Amino acid sequence: MADKPDLFPHDDSLERLPAADREGRLLNKLQLLIKYAYANTGGFKTRLDQAGLKPGDISTLSDLEKIPVLKKDDLLKLQKEIPPFGGYLAVPLSEIDHVYQSPGPIYDPQRRIRNTFGSPGLGRGQIAINSWSYQVTPAGMIMDSVLKNMGFTVFPAGPGNTDLQMQVMLDLQVACFVGSPSFLASIIKKAEEAGHNFKKDFNLKYALVFGEMGGDRLRKTFSEKYGIQCLGGDVYVTADTGIIATSCEDNAGMHVSTDMIVEIVDPSTGRALPAGEVGEVVVTPFDDVYPLIRFGTGDLSMLVTDRCACGRTTPRLPKIMGRSGDAVRVRAMFVHPGQTNEVMSKYREVSNYQLIVTRSDDRDEMLLQVELEHKPANTEQWLETLRKDFQAVCKVRFDRIEYMPAGSIAKDAKKIADKRVY
Repeated sequence: MADKPDLFPHDDSLERLPAADREGRLLNKLQLLIKYAYANTGGFKTRLDQAGLKPGDISTLSDLEKIPVLKKDDLLKLQKEIPPFGGYLAVPLSEIDHVYQSPGPIYDPQRRIRNTFGSPGLGRGQIAINSWSYQVTPAGMIMDSVLKNMGFTVFPAGPGNTDLQMQVMLDLQVACFVGSPSFLASIIKKAEEAGHNFKKDFNLKYALVFGEMGGDRLRKTFSEKYGIQCLGGDVYVTADTGIIATSCEDNAGMHVSTDMIVEIVDPSTGRALPAGEVGEVVVTPFDDVYPLIRFGTGDLSMLVTDRCACGRTTPRLPKIMGRSGDAVRVRAMFVHPGQTNEVMSKYREVSNYQLIVTRSDDRDEMLLQVELEHKPANTEQWLETLRKDFQAVCKVRFDRIEYMPAGSIAKDAKKIADKRVY
C-alpha cells in the first residue's frame, strides 16, 4: 500500500518567522483542515452543523473560537455512541498502524510522529533506554520514533523494574535516558545505594525527562551534579494530540509546535484568552488522520509571546499550572475519577473513598482513604486484589491505604484530591 500523501508537511521555518507571516501560513493550513475534516469525518461535520457553522465561516485565526471546544468527556461519550473513534477518524481503519488507550478510556489511532528534539545524528553509535510504556498508551512508541530519528539505538525497557534498568544502563553504557524525572532520580539513587559513583561508572550523557509537574529542579540536579544534558528541557505531550510544546536550549518555557494551533481559553466559555492570562490549553493539530479540532486538554497554562533568546518566534507555555477538569496527572499518567469509581464500585464493603495525591522526595504518592461498611473477611487478600484492580484500570499503583471512620470523608468531596505543592 502506497504511503498516504501528507496534507500538512512539517515546516521548520515557521518557528522563526515574524508572527504575522507565520499566522498567515497557519491560517491557510487551518482552512484546509476545516474543509478536509468537514468532508471526511461525520463527527466534526455534526459538531459544526450543530453550531450553525460552515467551513467558510472560519476566515481568520480568531474565528476558530466560534467552534465549540471538544472536551475529553465529550469525546468519551462520542466513542461510546459511535465506536471506535466517535466519528473523527478521517481515513480507513486499514491505514492505521496502532490504536492506544488514554484515561476514560479514550481510544487514540496512531498519527504521524514528528521529531522535535535535537538533530539527526546526535545519537549515532549510542544506546538510549526508553522507560515509557510501549503498551496501551502511545508514549513509548512516540519516543521510540523520536530517538531513532536522532540516531540512537533503542533499548525498549518500559516502566518499572528499577534494578533491571539500572543494570542495563551500567552493562550497556547507555548514553540517553527517556522517561519521567522522578524515575531517573530513583535509578540514580538505587545505583548510589549499590555503591556506584554514578557520574564515573555510568555513561549517561543525555536525558529526555518530562511528564511530571515540578521536574525543573530535578533537571537542574541531573545537569549540575551528574553532568547530564537534558535535551529539550521540558516536553508537553498528550496521548490524544501528540507533542504540543517543547523547551529550547534556553529553557525559557515550552515553544508550541507549528504542527498545530494552541489556544488558551476560558474553560467555562471556550473563548480565547489573551497572552498572559491563565486558562485551558486547547489544541487543533494539523492531522489528516484524526483531526481533533479545538480539543480541550484539561490542562491549565498561559501563552508568552515575547521573542525568545533562542531566536524562535513561536509562543511559549511557561509550564503546566494544573488541571481545569477532574483528571489528575500522577507519575506522568492521568487518573480520572471515572476510573477510580469504576474500581471502587466493585467493592461493596466500601461506602465512600477519596484518593489523595501528594509529592514527597520528588515522587508523586497516592493515599487511598476508604470508609468501610464492614471489614472484609481476609483484609490482606482483599487489599491485594484491590491494588491489582486499581493498577489494571488506572495504570498506576496507590502507595498506601487508610481506613477512615464512617462519615469522615464528605459525601460531596472530590474523589481525587491533589494536594501537591511545587
